[in-house]
Amino acid sequence: MQLNLHQTHHEIADFEGIFKYLTTTFQKGNLSGLHIFPELFLTGYPLQDLPLKKTFIDDYLGFLEDLSIWSERQLKSSSPLALLFGGLAYEFDTLGWPSLIENVMYVLEPGKKLRVAYTKQLLPNYDLYEEKKYFTPGSAPAVFEFGGKNIGLLICEDIWFSHLHDVDPVEQLKDFKKCDVIVSINASPYHLGKVEMRINRALEISQFLEAPFVYVNRVGAEDEIIFDGHSFVVDGNELIKMADGFKPQIFNIEMPVYKKPEKINVRSYHSSNNSWGTIFSTRLSSDTLTLSPLGNQGCKEILGALILGIRDYSLKNGLKKFTIALSGGMDSALVLTIIKLMQKTMPLELEAIFMPGFFSSSISFDLSYDLCRNLGVKLTTMPIKFIHSTIKTAYKDNFGAELKGLADENIQSRLRGALIYMRSNDMNSAVLNTSNKSELAVGYSTIYGDSVGALSVLGDLWKSEVFELAHYINANHGNLIPSDIISRPPSAELRENQEDSQSLPPYDRLDPILEAMLSSRFSPADLIKRGHQKEEVLKVYSLLTKSEYKRKQFCPILKVKPKSFGFGHRVPISKKML
Repeated sequence: MQLNLHQTHHEIADFEGIFKYLTTTFQKGNLSGLHIFPELFLTGYPLQDLPLKKTFIDDYLGFLEDLSIWSERQLKSSSPLALLFGGLAYEFDTLGWPSLIENVMYVLEPGKKLRVAYTKQLLPNYDLYEEKKYFTPGSAPAVFEFGGKNIGLLICEDIWFSHLHDVDPVEQLKDFKKCDVIVSINASPYHLGKVEMRINRALEISQFLEAPFVYVNRVGAEDEIIFDGHSFVVDGNELIKMADGFKPQIFNIEMPVYKKPEKINVRSYHSSNNSWGTIFSTRLSSDTLTLSPLGNQGCKEILGALILGIRDYSLKNGLKKFTIALSGGMDSALVLTIIKLMQKTMPLELEAIFMPGFFSSSISFDLSYDLCRNLGVKLTTMPIKFIHSTIKTAYKDNFGAELKGLADENIQSRLRGALIYMRSNDMNSAVLNTSNKSELAVGYSTIYGDSVGALSVLGDLWKSEVFELAHYINANHGNLIPSDIISRPPSAELRENQEDSQSLPPYDRLDPILEAMLSSRFSPADLIKRGHQKEEVLKVYSLLTKSEYKRKQFCPILKVKPKSFGFGHRVPISKKML
């Protein structure tokens, strides 16, 4: 039997586009075998409150009716053909409001109406997931019989049984019926290490159920959430085939016949970690108390994820121009370079603006100029020192006091924010934020200043990882970023001879503390016991806790880690210091 894995992406609620994709793909009538599409293929994911919106419901139900009509009248094949894809199933009360919404797998066969084959049983409700808020879980396993084969059906979280759940769909399937192949459809967001984690789990299930395992995943970005694809087929302890990451793809494979491995190379099914547990995982070395490096593969994945995230955000919001504020420092240089690399995948206009103040060094301009020359990007200089001087005079005239200290530093950042958006409004361009995760964690940014932007590119990368990604890009894309940008001490240049290390611990010490607090939920006492300096730990913890109000006003952050700020990070602003 031919298996056809459709690693697809469509904009959320693009029913017309999805219908066109299906009718165009199958219009020739010479396709056969089993065609498998991702979870919630018919709607997109995550939907948040959309399934409750009347216009969404009406359009979606009309779309389902169109699919049934098309299948009955126009879907043809000379050989056995079936389509498996994810969608929603509704029931309504007497007033017409949804009384039940299920996350289901539909079957579509020539000459037949669309029908539900299976309902997702495990509904994730942690981190960025909130499926229990909207969906009702299924309660029974399902096997689809096609071409003389028994095809076991699972949807995403169903393969990740943990103590959070009351039933184990994989155990149910084993007890229900012997399967020739297992199909899992997924809308699984990307984070570092996720690809290997999925493959290992699939190998465990393949050995446990003694059947090949087919994993089909969504691809594309929805605001800050990135779906990486990487669909695959495993059999026993062997990865047979895998799709590319971060792009749509269809690949075909003859359905394998299960070969029991002579040697089991993975842990048993019941000893596996679960997806919920990954949000507590950390890359902090227990021996050296440092962050494990991303490595070449990690940098490659993250770069692909960021490019896809920016690209889809741009396409879906009609953005064709970008304006980037350059400082001569590492963060803004890396963002501009990533946008330039993305330019290879879509046409766009790109400009950079350097806004020097009284404390900006001449080398900051020189390095910004060298970077833009390397990238072939236009650089414009727009000084803030004269406006800054006018504001200082106006402040003294009206309040009878000098503008100094933090207030004077912040107004410089806010001036840059105002000017970059002045240009953005005039050119109808998008401003991308250049802050990193370390700055976001400790509040080392200015609201309405350097925190502005439509989308945060580096907000899920610690500062030390920003440097590592820059080295990777230079090694693999031709030394685009001047080496002096990477090697110079980080500075906001808002006062004389300012360096980040004057306000914060060095990033090689700061980032591991933050990683432990955010990802592993370590307390200050835990970190002090493990050898971190008490004064640093308490200072960092205080900054992390007190900066929540800034993060609440921050733009969407492209998620590339198991635990990130943004959509999956929900902490009250007003709370007692714990």
